[in-house]
Amino acid sequence: MMDDDPPRAARRGELDAVMEAIAACRICVDRPQGRPLPHQPRPVAWPSASARILVAGQAPGMRVHVSGKPFDDRSGDRLRDWMGIDRTVFYDRSQLAIVPMGFCFPGYDAKGGDLPPRRECRAAWHDRMMAAMPQIDLILAIGASAQAYHLDRLGLRHLCAGSLTATVANWRTILAARDRPAVIVLPHPSWRNTGWLKRHRWFEAELLPVLRSEVAARLGPR
Repeated sequence: MMDDDPPRAARRGELDAVMEAIAACRICVDRPQGRPLPHQPRPVAWPSASARILVAGQAPGMRVHVSGKPFDDRSGDRLRDWMGIDRTVFYDRSQLAIVPMGFCFPGYDAKGGDLPPRRECRAAWHDRMMAAMPQIDLILAIGASAQAYHLDRLGLRHLCAGSLTATVANWRTILAARDRPAVIVLPHPSWRNTGWLKRHRWFEAELLPVLRSEVAARLGPR
């Protein structure tokens, strides 16, 4: 079936080309910045030529590395609850794009926690991928790496504070700073952040209702 929206067809073609190149990417093994990736690459990124919402996370965890499905873990359950949507909507690529800052599971640190996203992904792929998704008009920037990248590229670097807590606490100013795309900054939904959520009750009481409203307004046909 032919696409009756030529700009969308062009975006889809560009995204297909980017994803084909990313699927074969070995930069973090063959030409790494620092230590090489400790396992074979398995990039996990779900861009979209039609979705209006971008979930911009950190990097896949081990479970996602195995399944190849983003946020296919307890963190994903919490994120979907935050957004007010179920798995069917979350994994509908026509409605949500999911593009983490690092495409491959980065491995574990000495304490058994996940390492930060690999820097190679941002340098090699993110600008090109975002240029091919101009229809995105809501970005959920999850974690410090995603917040730094997206606020910087949108001319909002000055709103990225010295800590994740300070940046998220400034969510109203960040959301109001741009009409399109709007940005909502979030902590990572990892269950390791349960203590953070308990200490910052305003997140659930004040930010989450706005998040759910902004997400709902962008779901369904345009």
